[in-house]
Amino acid sequence: MERDGANELSDGRSVTAGVVVPAFRPDPERLEGYVRGLADRFPVVRVEVDEPGAAVEKRLAGLPCETGVVAGRRGKGAAVTDGFEALADRADVLAFADADGSTPVDSVADVVAVVEDRADVGVGSRRHPAADVRSHQTLARRRLGDAFAWLARRLLATDLYDYQCGAKAVRVGVWRRLREHLYEPGFAWDVELVAVAGALGSTVEEVPVTWIDRPDSTVDPLRTPLELLPALVTVRHRAKRIAGSRLHGAVGEGSTALVDRSEEPGGEGTR
Repeated sequence: MERDGANELSDGRSVTAGVVVPAFRPDPERLEGYVRGLADRFPVVRVEVDEPGAAVEKRLAGLPCETGVVAGRRGKGAAVTDGFEALADRADVLAFADADGSTPVDSVADVVAVVEDRADVGVGSRRHPAADVRSHQTLARRRLGDAFAWLARRLLATDLYDYQCGAKAVRVGVWRRLREHLYEPGFAWDVELVAVAGALGSTVEEVPVTWIDRPDSTVDPLRTPLELLPALVTVRHRAKRIAGSRLHGAVGEGSTALVDRSEEPGGEGTR
């Protein structure tokens, strides 16, 4: 069923979904097509782009979206956090979708719909048995991804098939509880969002999606999973502490939450 991102609550008030697209040196043509598709479906779309290049900036100027442009690289998690903060006062549901378009617009809408209807957090899943994978990753990428998901299921309280698919959504009220507990600026942010949500008692629902592999993705198939392993251990510790573990609570947090980093000297801030 076609959805336009604005349903009604039981009191008759409309539900507005805002979608953030984090992008790092994106392909201009692909980004333009994806953003236009999202803008046709959702009332608010914001592109948070790092190191865009002249061609991307030129295309962004003509797209039906808001933009947050940074010359350096914040990382995916920091970019999504900035985007969510920018939209939080205008949307009831906050979602993000990776700029390579691996998750089609209809599937992003399915993830948003679960949050509009019942869940606190919706997690797109390309590893769900009901997912429709149109183009497969290389065998090495699949094996590394499967191994990471297997390990995450054993370390985290939230049991999912897929923790890293680039499409997730969260109720804005839940976001306001989660935001102060998110520290990971890069790809581990996806996992941290899910782990913190579970630790805070939020309902997390996995949504099978259609998924198309993009071989030219900025995710390094070998380096990224190796970088995620220590982050996964850190995320587990934070989730345990939030959930009330005395053992994990005895170890303090040495980092600054993403939403507070704009207050530090040299912080990028939210645009």
